[in-house]
Amino acid sequence: MRQPIATPDNSMDAQLRVRRRLAVGLALGIALAAFVGPRPIDARANADEDALPSPTRHVDGGEIEGTLLPDGVAVFRGIPYAAPPVGDRRWKPPAPVEPWEGTRACTEFGSWCPQPKPMLGSERGTQDEDCLTLNVWSAAVDGKGDGKSAPKRPVMVWIHGGGFVNGSGAQSTYDGARFAAKGVVLVTVNYRLGPFGFFAHPLLSKESSEGVSGNYGFLDQVAALRWVQRNAEAFGGDPANVTIFGESAGAVSVGLHLISPLSKGLFHRAIMQSGSVFGDFRHLRESGERLPSMESEGERLARALNCDTQDDSLAALRAVPAERLLAVSKPAVGLFGKGLKLWPVIDGWAIPSAPSEILEEGGAHRVPVMVGSNADEATVFLKQLPVKRVGGYRALLRMIYRADAPAVKRLFPVTRDDQVRDALNDVVTIGVFTTSARRAARAFAQSGANVWRYHFTRVPPARRFRELGAFHSAEIPYVFGKMDLRWGFDRVDRALSEAMQDAWIAFAKTGDPNATDPPDTTPPNATPPNATGESGWPAYDVDTDAYLEFGESAKARTALHAKACDLFDAIARK
Repeated sequence: MRQPIATPDNSMDAQLRVRRRLAVGLALGIALAAFVGPRPIDARANADEDALPSPTRHVDGGEIEGTLLPDGVAVFRGIPYAAPPVGDRRWKPPAPVEPWEGTRACTEFGSWCPQPKPMLGSERGTQDEDCLTLNVWSAAVDGKGDGKSAPKRPVMVWIHGGGFVNGSGAQSTYDGARFAAKGVVLVTVNYRLGPFGFFAHPLLSKESSEGVSGNYGFLDQVAALRWVQRNAEAFGGDPANVTIFGESAGAVSVGLHLISPLSKGLFHRAIMQSGSVFGDFRHLRESGERLPSMESEGERLARALNCDTQDDSLAALRAVPAERLLAVSKPAVGLFGKGLKLWPVIDGWAIPSAPSEILEEGGAHRVPVMVGSNADEATVFLKQLPVKRVGGYRALLRMIYRADAPAVKRLFPVTRDDQVRDALNDVVTIGVFTTSARRAARAFAQSGANVWRYHFTRVPPARRFRELGAFHSAEIPYVFGKMDLRWGFDRVDRALSEAMQDAWIAFAKTGDPNATDPPDTTPPNATPPNATGESGWPAYDVDTDAYLEFGESAKARTALHAKACDLFDAIARK
């Protein structure tokens, strides 16, 4: 059994030193942030990019030109990492990037994959099936040299969420400038979504050399990670030190890379934010109790598109305009959205079998892992559940949990209609997110991996967030340091953001979020709020069930909703 804190000698003194080091680092970081105030996230707001030299690099396909920001961070936007998946390439694995002549301007983000209206937010860029691009931020690029002579920096690859139907690596919250300024090469990735990324059909499987179909969006991610291996050094990055991290569907993707044989050796650390591989995945050809096979869903969609009777059904399907494909497929948006759930599929190749079984049987790639969830994950999804009265709440529990509904009701009781919303939030948040985070942490720890678990509880200060609490995706601006004034962020938020980002970076550098060097001095007149040593981040252990809470401060705790997690675990295993 692993000890609660991973230290060279596992002694109590060493454990205390690690806790105190993180406590002091977080405390002084918080104090420093409060003292100096916010700094611009994107220096473009303060200076004209065009007045600075344009950095160039050679990558797969040819020479690219990026943008040098005034703070010394270079950003390359819209770099193609694979050939456009259009025409005959629709629903095929990503092909090698097509070379270009001369220098390609990579100063604008690439197109987003076509997608329905998102449930969270309203940001959407130009949409096109030609979307397989990525973006790189690095402070090791100054417009001179080839980048390989600079000290190698850890690489962090962000996989965006959005339920596998929405999102893009170009979303403004994912600005990598702050990561780059702190010594990381930050990469964000686009991949195919919805019916473009996860459509399967027997004819597609027949034409495949592997005899499979349906995981094109996941294969895009694999291709992007291979691109990083080949090209990271051009940006000062270390291909031998790559961390993949993502939120929601991005975290599910990280979990799938942890169990997929195609991803082995392409990364060295992993962070899963509000998502895991515990849930229902369709099989390519087998129909389950509740989920038809993905190939049968593809046949149904082909019939709805009137392509099943054509002489060449695949050619007809590939000729369907993107807008019509979206409209007819009706991909489900949100946790409880109606429509076709288009997710990665168990195909026996990229995803060999049920991901949860692979993980719990010790088959995951052995790398350090960070996993966590938020305190109010469900609030943004509750509008998809039209349940407002006690009777409806109890009926919903009976429908979902059947014979176990009375046990769930005892843990989350309601006697008045005004209690229903909070109870639903707790049931869904703990039952779906908290329990799966603990289950994943346990599985990784039992397989011998170093594991770190967190729980995010900070509620953004803006009034519109008060009812949402620490909602699904609320931690992302803190991780990226994207302190948007519209969220009402104050000193506590800026300090918490510094602490979280530093922990993420320390983990990317060493596999241990405690491994940061605290500042040598404290700003004058600053009062560190965490100087008690409560914020040391203990490694996860099944017996202690330890985690770090990121709220108004960072505090080590144990046994998060343990009784409820035990119940939901037991129900899931039935």
